Amino acid sequence: MADTWSIGDKPLSSRFLLGTAGYPSPQVLREAIEASGAQVLTLGLQRTLAVPGGGDNGFVQIIRDAARDLGAHLLPNTAGCRSAREAINLAHMARELLGTHWIKLEVVGDEQTLQPDPFELVEAARQLVSDGFEVLPYCTDDLVSAQRLVDAGCRILMPWAAPIGSGLGLLNPWALRTLRARLPHITLIVDAGLGAPSHAAAAMELGMDAVLLNSAVSQSGNPVAMARAFAHAIQGGRAGFTAGLMPTSDVAVATTPVGGQPFVIL
Repeated sequence: MADTWSIGDKPLSSRFLLGTAGYPSPQVLREAIEASGAQVLTLGLQRTLAVPGGGDNGFVQIIRDAARDLGAHLLPNTAGCRSAREAINLAHMARELLGTHWIKLEVVGDEQTLQPDPFELVEAARQLVSDGFEVLPYCTDDLVSAQRLVDAGCRILMPWAAPIGSGLGLLNPWALRTLRARLPHITLIVDAGLGAPSHAAAAMELGMDAVLLNSAVSQSGNPVAMARAFAHAIQGGRAGFTAGLMPTSDVAVATTPVGGQPFVIL
């Protein structure tokens, strides 16, 4: 059976969501998207609207064209917002501009770590869910904050692995594993802090549903090759999780039998 998942009513086969900022050129961006196999592309609205009078500054059309040609969906985000009200207003502008009710909700609470503000995030999420949005909040790996977002109506959460753009990988695998165990029916997409394909594989092996990243591809030496490497790593990590990882042990366990049967005979 196909290993599919979904955002709202959209079935997806790729578990790789790709950001679109910071690439050397539009052509490299397009080739990286194609190499990644990503079916969801994130788009920063602050950049999209950063022209006199607002509207399309050309960047959004590049992403629209790539999404159309490659069969991908757009996921606008509210990166740069500092309050619930600002994020809510930007989300509504995104729905009008891009024709999608999907929104990656970001509300920054700290300028140094870019850590989300949990209180403003929940307030914005509750209002946007009420307004008919499919809200994908960018949050920390804190279980209580995650539960509050679920209570606000979010069906998908995007916990960080590490501070955005840091490339540090999974700083707290235990917290992500706990989220998976305590929120079994919620879609979990690891977002932010991944720097290497091995980080993405490790996240998928924990049972995450998907991975979103940007800088690890766009800032690499070869974005197209790196996008392809992450695609393979995500597929491998997912396959490992579904196959069932072996139990871990604090002591050595002999794998070669010294007596008896070499196989379990039933």
